[in-house]
Amino acid sequence: MRRYETIVIIDPDLSKETEAPIFERVNDLIPQYEGFLIETEDWGTKKLAYEIKKKSRGHYVRFDFCGDGALIQEMERFFRIDDKVMKFMTVLLDNEADLDAIKAELAEKEAAEKQSAAESAEQSEPPAETQAPAEDAAPAESDEPTEENKEE
Repeated sequence: MRRYETIVIIDPDLSKETEAPIFERVNDLIPQYEGFLIETEDWGTKKLAYEIKKKSRGHYVRFDFCGDGALIQEMERFFRIDDKVMKFMTVLLDNEADLDAIKAELAEKEAAEKQSAAESAEQSEPPAETQAPAEDAAPAESDEPTEENKEE
């Protein structure tokens, strides 16, 4: 099984509800062709280097997955047909991807994220003890001579 990365540029004027079918279709295609979706990364809307379909901005999405040639052909066919997709590019990352190692790496990342989220939640809790306001406020000025005033 090979590991691929596909970057898709979607029309930036679309709402999240209109973009959702593209993601759903890709998420359905990958298991259908015995592939494995590693990661979907939403890069957001960025300025394009040149206009595509009379648009100067595009919404970038990156799919990292494992699969074979039939999956790539079907995904690219879908991207060509869909008018919401402005451009796409698929790149081969690894010719012989080890699926078990990738799954173990994903599980490790997920565990680390959960642990860091738990630690940040503990740190964000307010302390149980509240401190009383300090009574040692700045001394009020008085007319009485102090050591500093005596020298004058």
